[in-house]
Amino acid sequence: MLSTDFVPGSPCWIDLGAPDVEAAAAFYGAVFGWQAQPLGDETGDYKAFRLDGKVVGAIGRLTEEGARPAWMTYFNTPDIDATVKAVTHAGGSVRTAPSEASGEGRFAQLTDPQGAQFAVWQAGGYPGLELTDAPGSLVWIELYTTDAAAAQNFYNTVFGWTGQDMELPGGGGAYTMLTPKSLPQERMFGGLMAVPEMFTAGEKQPYWHPVFGSADCDATVALVRENGGQVSMGPEDAEGVGRLAVCNDPAGAEFVVLTPAPPA
Repeated sequence: MLSTDFVPGSPCWIDLGAPDVEAAAAFYGAVFGWQAQPLGDETGDYKAFRLDGKVVGAIGRLTEEGARPAWMTYFNTPDIDATVKAVTHAGGSVRTAPSEASGEGRFAQLTDPQGAQFAVWQAGGYPGLELTDAPGSLVWIELYTTDAAAAQNFYNTVFGWTGQDMELPGGGGAYTMLTPKSLPQERMFGGLMAVPEMFTAGEKQPYWHPVFGSADCDATVALVRENGGQVSMGPEDAEGVGRLAVCNDPAGAEFVVLTPAPPA
């Protein structure tokens, strides 16, 4: 499960790069009840998403040349310079070198060897998300990639994650569930799987996407559609996981809605 007790290698922040911040804020406000508000002393287009007063993510204007609207996942690191060095030594690349964030910490934007983009955060005065593992907040993250074994080796080298493979039904391959270094399986935070057929046309690269909790997946999906979003899969039931749907906001950023299955 995701936690706000951030440890090295665990997801600690997400933000959305959007071409129209106000339109995206209105969409997610209608779907999840989030409010887009200034984050501390930040001004301009970068804002926090809050649910019941707690930060569940952030949004900023999409500025990276050639980038598509997307959610970015940040992983906790106690030493950002060492992590960036480990990324390059393992075959990844640096899009934004370690930079200060208003005195609250340092971040870097990175890309794994298969092309999936991610970021890292070294906390200063601000540790990260204030609410996770609850309806309307981040409950899981997923990586869709062209080579699961290579991706797992890369992230294990950089963060020390451990992986546990689960066979997908119908001979669909394996889904690898991810846990921070030296922590029990109860602290699993996400998964990765190879879906090379998604990328054969060259239209997009491997990517991470967030999974947001919902008390009622079908009701949330209805709100996605009513507010201009699209649904590319579901809602459908996944045994042992819950009821889920893969969605896109009106600008095309992908996310998943999940109503978790009751504990066994």
